[in-house]
Amino acid sequence: MIATSPTDFEIHLFHEGSLYKSYELFGAHVIEENGVTGTRFCVWAPHAREVRLVGSFNDWNGVNFDLIKVSEQGVWTIFIPENLEGHLYKYEIITRHGDVFLKADPYAFYSELRPNTASIVYNLRDYKWNDQAWQRKKRRKRIYDQPLFIYEIHLGSWKRKEDGRFYTYQELADELIPYVLEQGFTHIELLPLVEHPFDRSWGYQGTGYYSATSRYGTPHDLMMFIDRCHQQGIGVILDWVPGHFCKDAHGLYMFDGEPTYEYANMQDRENSVWGTANFDLGKPEVRSFLISNALFWMEYFHVDGFRVDAVANMLYWPNSDALHKNPYAVEFLQKLNETVFAYDPAILMIAEDSTDWPRVTAPTYEGGLGFNYKWNMGWMNDMLTYMETAPEHRQHVHHKVTFSLLYTYSENFILPFSHDEVVHGKRSLLNKMPGTYEEKFAQLRLLYGYLLTHPGKKLLFMGGEFGQFDEWKDLEQLDWMLFDFDMHRKMNAYVKELLKFYKRHKPLYELDHSPKGFEWIDVHNAEQSIFSFIRKGAQADDILIVVCNFTNKVYHDYKVGVPLLATYKEAINSDAELFGGTGCINKKPMMAIEEPFHGKTYHVRMTIPPFGISILRPMRKRGERNSDGKEKVRRYAVGRRAR
Repeated sequence: MIATSPTDFEIHLFHEGSLYKSYELFGAHVIEENGVTGTRFCVWAPHAREVRLVGSFNDWNGVNFDLIKVSEQGVWTIFIPENLEGHLYKYEIITRHGDVFLKADPYAFYSELRPNTASIVYNLRDYKWNDQAWQRKKRRKRIYDQPLFIYEIHLGSWKRKEDGRFYTYQELADELIPYVLEQGFTHIELLPLVEHPFDRSWGYQGTGYYSATSRYGTPHDLMMFIDRCHQQGIGVILDWVPGHFCKDAHGLYMFDGEPTYEYANMQDRENSVWGTANFDLGKPEVRSFLISNALFWMEYFHVDGFRVDAVANMLYWPNSDALHKNPYAVEFLQKLNETVFAYDPAILMIAEDSTDWPRVTAPTYEGGLGFNYKWNMGWMNDMLTYMETAPEHRQHVHHKVTFSLLYTYSENFILPFSHDEVVHGKRSLLNKMPGTYEEKFAQLRLLYGYLLTHPGKKLLFMGGEFGQFDEWKDLEQLDWMLFDFDMHRKMNAYVKELLKFYKRHKPLYELDHSPKGFEWIDVHNAEQSIFSFIRKGAQADDILIVVCNFTNKVYHDYKVGVPLLATYKEAINSDAELFGGTGCINKKPMMAIEEPFHGKTYHVRMTIPPFGISILRPMRKRGERNSDGKEKVRRYAVGRRAR
């Protein structure tokens, strides 16, 4: 219950840095007390001499609308005995030097559509959720041993109307959700949805951290979108930026005329790379603001996780020639993760960290940062470098493929092919591939197959699922007309088949974070650029054999060592004609031969497709029953003669 005045305890916790629902104290709240309905406003402006409330309800005239300062550290509040829901407002800040300017509410729950910048009084509590089944299911599952394949989306350019206008949250629910279901992704990740003034910042330079962007509708519309995702079994992850913010005049920057949310020291404050200001992560009130923001999106919008942007920018002091660690950032990230996991143990906290900072996904009680996932930027960079190398020269960069397995179990990794890799002249994934038109598609299918079979969870940016040929054009929709072309349709058929296969086969996800889930068969064949390995499930005989050929040569009767004396069936071959390939597939089952090879007790002979990946699985004998009526499961010999 929100009172007309902040309590001393709330104020104490806020200034202590531990008011983790500070959105219940600050912002605009329509409340009722002693039979009186009114609207309470509260703001933090520690350096201001005066603060006034202006808006559409008083003709933007702050006379007689002075806020009362209720803490020496600068908490100001005012109660208006009127329901002001839907009204526009700002704070008129009078600095201690006498300057006057208008600021949007840092805790506003809704904002005007850009280029307008006023905050809007909005009641978030009216939405009725229908995702209870999803929430129960999420609590029961351990994501570590479950499939996780994320579709990264920028809502403003996934699809647009003919006149260039954005789709609304409602329209996206009608079109995007069925599409994601058809493709087979388990989660979507939305580029930042906090209010932001500049479309081309994609939300990474925000002004309203508590305000879902009005570009696509109201906060309730976004709740509906997420609710419908959950009802269809799709998790929702938000891209979130707690490291820095934009410097537009109406936003957080120099909020009361002096550094408030940002560092006081200019060298620490200024983020020259992005032209933004860095949050002062050592300031208690900023910690209350940011940690509360994460809980806010969880409580009111039911988000299932956060991809925390630019973690390296927080961990190391900016504008320094050396990598000097920022202890405030370490403390903040640890407290952030402890708090959100206490609220929801099933939350996904994903660090976008490009450095080798140790123990990012280790628990805080073990000295880690406390995330449960980290993007594997090293794997992504190595694989793209390898794929962009001419096939005849890949033997010289063989280590780019093998190196990741030396560290892949040091953290809980997600393998990302994200928006950053297909924009600003970097070309699309398809167009990064060398060779002819057909070879580009073949190599992209191979790369996706390797993504699927490499340990770690997965992420793919929108458009990659059908082979977007141009790089991401953030002011236009995806090139949906490519579905008129045979090769793009077949690429999409391949991706859908991969995702279906992924979710059906435990060896591809069950032991993602355990060395027990992976074993090389042949890692040394640099001359032919062929790699073979085993993915394993928790059951000893639950395995898949994966063979990748990164050249355009075909090999018949090729020997591959296998661990089980069994008959193997080719489950997926990226060179199948159905997927746009040349048809070099293994139609017949392959019986393991009792002769050691590749350090394994047995081997099979198979056709190796050009620029292809082949996944084999041991066949199980179906239909036979034990005396109790249960189906028999065939057990294979592991390293010994079958009896």
